[in-house]
Amino acid sequence: MQLALYKGRGSLGNALIRWWTKSEYSHCEVVALSQYGYSSSIRDGGVRMKRIDWNPEHWDFIELPWADIGCVTELYVKTAGEPYGYWDLLTRQIFNRPGDAPGWFCSEWCAAALGFASPQIYSPALLAQACRMRNAE
Repeated sequence: MQLALYKGRGSLGNALIRWWTKSEYSHCEVVALSQYGYSSSIRDGGVRMKRIDWNPEHWDFIELPWADIGCVTELYVKTAGEPYGYWDLLTRQIFNRPGDAPGWFCSEWCAAALGFASPQIYSPALLAQACRMRNAE
């Protein structure tokens, strides 16, 4: 499995996320079976699994040898179709305040699927850093 990190130009929303997080990444996905991305997506309206054409010009990848596909699919079964977490994205990532609104933002969902505690604290860049650190253990 891998963590895919979107670095493509994308939309104005992608640019705002990159600017706010001071990162080149605006979105992330957990990749299973090399073609399918699991995440919560603004474009797709929330939690979904989707076949994605992984253009390497737009995506960076981090191998996750420690990740458990069972945990990813279990969270997906529990949360598939839940809405995108716009409010939590604003309160947790932008205003650094606690929140518990329904829905998931991408890095929150991916962090939870990978077993990280407090998944709501992760931006795509912070999740990438945490995965690299775990790989180095």
